[in-house]
Amino acid sequence: MLKKIRKTAGRYLVNIPGWRTDRKIVVIESDDWGSIRMPSREVYEQCLQAGYRVDTIAYERYDSLASEKDLELLFELLNQFRDCHGNPAVLTANVLVANPDFERIKSAGFSDYFYEPVTETFQKYPGHSNCFDYWNQGMEAGLFYPQSHGREHLNVSMFMSALQERDRDAMFGFEHGMPGCIPKGEPGRGNRYVESLRYSSAADKGGKLSIVAEGLDLFEDLFGFRSASFIPPNHIWSPDYDELISQKGVHYYQGRRKMKEPLYDGTIQLNTHYLGQQNSQGQIYLTRNAMFEPSLFKDKAAQVNRCLKDIAVAFKLGKPAIICSHRLNYIGFIDEKNRDENLVLMKKLLREITERWPDVEFMNSVQLGKLIEQRV
Repeated sequence: MLKKIRKTAGRYLVNIPGWRTDRKIVVIESDDWGSIRMPSREVYEQCLQAGYRVDTIAYERYDSLASEKDLELLFELLNQFRDCHGNPAVLTANVLVANPDFERIKSAGFSDYFYEPVTETFQKYPGHSNCFDYWNQGMEAGLFYPQSHGREHLNVSMFMSALQERDRDAMFGFEHGMPGCIPKGEPGRGNRYVESLRYSSAADKGGKLSIVAEGLDLFEDLFGFRSASFIPPNHIWSPDYDELISQKGVHYYQGRRKMKEPLYDGTIQLNTHYLGQQNSQGQIYLTRNAMFEPSLFKDKAAQVNRCLKDIAVAFKLGKPAIICSHRLNYIGFIDEKNRDENLVLMKKLLREITERWPDVEFMNSVQLGKLIEQRV
């Protein structure tokens, strides 16, 4: 009972401060597109055989590069549902534009780091060679709107230090084409190398900022436009980065209400934000207030009602519903059952949204940000 009360109170708390509207707006923000994570079913099985309990963590068990089939089925579903203006349901797809170039790193004796653009990564995986074309087709159809999630979902300095020290777990991951690895013999503990923006010194902090800036430039090279929003990986972010990122064209920050700022002693400082809040650079925060993450829970079916409750509270308090729904929920490259079950649930969710709120408007994050800027 107490847990239920806290959950209900939390729904209201996140929606109290900030910008309001009478419009029924739904934004679906989906992170991690383009990142390798688990390379294949074969590697997944090899991890288990070697004693790495990847079956205990959803991101290791299900998440991978979305295949052509994954994208085809997702786009087909999104296109079935229209808002009051006739627009289809759209995913703000927060993409990583690069991955480690394992061959070059190894050839250099682990002395230097090299990356490859995601377009090259796609060519190395079966059923993925046309994925970037699919991304563009989804964008043209108004179903898939790319925004920046960084250069790669990998803490480069931490990764390279571990490789140079020949760390057992990091080397195992590297030899199997994984960006980092969960620690062996510690079930339930995640891959710490994915925290790409955690730093431990002033030099490391500056290096991380350079990586973010380079990622934004590479995003423009790939898509032909600047990313107007940014979502820090793992919600780790220093406000000291805001000025340069603003100069790179980022006007809006996606993410949770609380962002994690690393401190040099290894701890973090929580910085709280609210919808429509502006920082010293005039950048606007878009705080997520709903969740649809069936892959993260045993009772997947219950996540539809959970998300609908999130949306109902948001609308009741005059807020848009900004739904967090990571890529892993739509991936079948490792486990087709994961994708197929979740698409059924996503279909139910979108049907309920359009039937309960016939005046609903589907928007991407940038459209919402521009609306908030107008303060209407």
